[in-house]
Amino acid sequence: MSRLFLVTVDNLSRAAAILAGILLVVAMLVTCEMVFMRYVFRAATVWETDIVIFSATAAIFLGAPYVLLTRGHVGVDVVEMALPQRQRRIVGIIGAVLGLLFTAAMTYATALLFHEAYVNEWRTSTAAEIILWVPLLPLPVGFGLLSLQYIAEIIRRIAGMDGFGAHP
Repeated sequence: MSRLFLVTVDNLSRAAAILAGILLVVAMLVTCEMVFMRYVFRAATVWETDIVIFSATAAIFLGAPYVLLTRGHVGVDVVEMALPQRQRRIVGIIGAVLGLLFTAAMTYATALLFHEAYVNEWRTSTAAEIILWVPLLPLPVGFGLLSLQYIAEIIRRIAGMDGFGAHP
């Protein structure tokens, strides 16, 4: 059962990372289009800035679970690496539990924000007036997936698994 959970969470994190990469490409292409329209045609841009900001921000939140999965984040583990294996595992579990508590709280908070924006039909204050729940959706989704990835991290650390999901 835990193996199925680990594989499922890891695959969800990989899928979210692919979506994050696509969103970064979209942000880059829209930025190029915006520069071209402004400086070649001297045309006004209305929606481009919002799309670039929202796409890049969504990519950060959706890519975070994959970063945890692959342990790609920048970490200072000098103290942890100096500890014996048993204490290193305990410190790692404590760190993962603290990360889970933070991401679970953020999942809840951003889900409330998303819900409020959806129910009240909030829009951006820019000229494009984009409905706000769309760019807010990646926040609870990203934090939710990150919470699941922290649970997987805790399971792996308790079980003493190496690789932490990078190569299932």
